[in-house]
Amino acid sequence: MSASVVELGSHSDRLPTLEAKMKEYLANGAQLGWLIDLETRKVEVYRQDREPEVHAGVDSISGEGPAEGFVLDLRMVWNPLAG
Repeated sequence: MSASVVELGSHSDRLPTLEAKMKEYLANGAQLGWLIDLETRKVEVYRQDREPEVHAGVDSISGEGPAEGFVLDLRMVWNPLAG
């Protein structure tokens, strides 16, 4: 079974803590992880046996592997009251 995880950090979360949590998810079998940082409006993409990939200034992120075909629209995440 392959899994994907999405972690949406709140304003009170510390980024190093969330990054450690993402690494733990991967160590326990997750194939893909998205860490969404509201403060910086960045998405860190975690994959097995690779360094995280950082996406800044994006309005959406596309899934792959176990989340192939899924697209997360981030506009409502960045501006929840806008729509």
